[in-house]
Amino acid sequence: MSDYIKDAIIAGVFETFEMTVFASLFSYIVGLPLGVLLYATSKGRLLENKVINGIFGIVVNITRSLPFLILLVLLIPFTRMVVGKSIGTEASIVPLTIGAIPIVARMVEASLNEVHPGIIEAATSMGASPLYTIIHFIIPEATPSLLQGGAINVATVLGYSAMAGVIGGGGLGAIALQYGYYRYQKEVLWTTVALLVIMVMLIQEIGIRMSKKTRKT
Repeated sequence: MSDYIKDAIIAGVFETFEMTVFASLFSYIVGLPLGVLLYATSKGRLLENKVINGIFGIVVNITRSLPFLILLVLLIPFTRMVVGKSIGTEASIVPLTIGAIPIVARMVEASLNEVHPGIIEAATSMGASPLYTIIHFIIPEATPSLLQGGAINVATVLGYSAMAGVIGGGGLGAIALQYGYYRYQKEVLWTTVALLVIMVMLIQEIGIRMSKKTRKT
């Protein structure tokens, strides 16, 4: 393996890290409140509303069901409009974020659904408003599950970032495609795969440890 390829792999690690961090952050900025909304407006919850829950639920389900490679292609015009280009690390953050939002929303909704109804009843009996109950009772109680789900979501974004290489997204996925697949350099392909696996394992381990720590407290 030449020094040029080694440098490209190192740069690819940082590009993958950049895409994963920013896409995960942006997806949670939208996905977290969306997940709370889906939870709060569902049947029997604090702000039950079939219309709002149905509309946002359909949008989330449709976006979530699209294969990420198809979503990448469909979002090329939108990506170009947002960042001024459709290839590169910055451009990849746009479809990564949009692809992760519905996953985050459903994961958040599932975590909040795990909260014991008794906690909600106790908060309501004390006169807490629905918003106060969600912020100060439900979300803190669901924190361990939210952290574990967050690790899964970040790992998912990391996996998606590898697919972004198909449209010139940069990162380890692009290196694996350009050198490992197109140029038949198997050592490059396996090296990038190994790095991606290690990164996913580290992210999930961190999430599990943080989740266990919050459960103890």
